[in-house]
Amino acid sequence: MKFILACAGTAGHINPALSIAEAIKELWPDAEIMFIGAGRPMENRLIPEAGYKIENIRIEGFSRSMSLEGIKKNLRNVKNLVMSPREAGKIIDEFKPDCCIGTGGYVCYPVMKAAHKRGIPTALHESNAVPGLANKLLDGTVDRIMVAFKGTEGAYKHPDRIVFTGTPIRGEFEAITREKARAELGIPADAKVVTSFWGSLGAAGMNAKMVDFIKKNAEKHAFFHIHATGGGKEGFEGFKEKLYNAGLFNYTDYLDLRPYINDMGRVFAASDLVICRAGASTLAELTAVGRASILVPSEIANIKQDENALMVERAGGAKMLREKETDGAKLFDEAVALLSDGDKIAQMEKGAASIGAPDSKKLIEKVILDILK
Repeated sequence: MKFILACAGTAGHINPALSIAEAIKELWPDAEIMFIGAGRPMENRLIPEAGYKIENIRIEGFSRSMSLEGIKKNLRNVKNLVMSPREAGKIIDEFKPDCCIGTGGYVCYPVMKAAHKRGIPTALHESNAVPGLANKLLDGTVDRIMVAFKGTEGAYKHPDRIVFTGTPIRGEFEAITREKARAELGIPADAKVVTSFWGSLGAAGMNAKMVDFIKKNAEKHAFFHIHATGGGKEGFEGFKEKLYNAGLFNYTDYLDLRPYINDMGRVFAASDLVICRAGASTLAELTAVGRASILVPSEIANIKQDENALMVERAGGAKMLREKETDGAKLFDEAVALLSDGDKIAQMEKGAASIGAPDSKKLIEKVILDILK
């Protein structure tokens, strides 16, 4: 069996594709899998690191700016939109896949169009509550659209093609007890544990607020805190300098400060509360393991993160706060209030788990088998 997976741009598109590749390998261990991307750095790094071949075609998102540069970009993109199905078709004709699956990014449009034209079974996965433009345009083309949230069928013109699968997550999130996770991390079993992060690149504004958050916890000793700064402009060393300038010279007793969290499965298992953005992959992980959270959607991610966060909040699994209305002191007070109410945390964990899909890979396997009939 041969499969093409199309994805580009962000980890929220790429990680689900890699998880779907794992699901395919579980069904057909000898399956050949090729990825098609748009030539952006993240897919060109993550996909080969996972052991898969990637081919790139020329396509990117349209600019909403009416500046000269924005107009030039859009004219270039119109040309790419015409050429990219031919490029995708050439790759498909040479590889001869049995099925093509897209997980997000503009690259999905030409790949799915070319595959459909050749009579190849196709499917899309949408990890956000609000579908992206490419997925909207492909609504009537693909055989199935797999969605991350129940009740989002109304966002599509062909609801009969929509299947709830959740978003597949990495194997590291398979069952690990809170006690074992804390023992491995060296955290006391009876501690309250809060984890916070703002993505692999961090977020300068939110990281600045976390300095006050950490300062309040240094005064109150309310919980053990794991915080990942991300890379970004200032990154780990810049954040440490901010702590030093704030007089936090000896913060390590109550803080595990990291540039990144590379063992997220273990960290989530150890946590009582997670404070983070509302990206689709992060929410898939939170809901799959049933963790209470405070969500602060990114203000530059259009409305997608807002809607993602609202889906979890409505289920009772999270509290959503607006970034512009939030500072470090408010975040700290919200965390302390939630942690002081064990029943509330337990309810939030149940709420998060109620919309999670820990069996997402199995549900996706069923969809693949169905469209291949």
